[in-house]
Amino acid sequence: MSALPALLSDATVLAGATGFAYTVTLLGVALTSVASRSPARRRDARETLTILVRRRPKS
Repeated sequence: MSALPALLSDATVLAGATGFAYTVTLLGVALTSVASRSPARRRDARETLTILVRRRPKS
């Protein structure tokens, strides 16, 4: 039972790092979709954003 707090702490750090990496990835793709000179690259970045930020249908 003494290992549980350490595991929970590690899981919290991992979850935070994963969330931060996802946010940085979204920010980079969003910036690319707005600032890129090439229309094809902007279009690809927007398609990537739609994949990364999927919304669940309302039930």
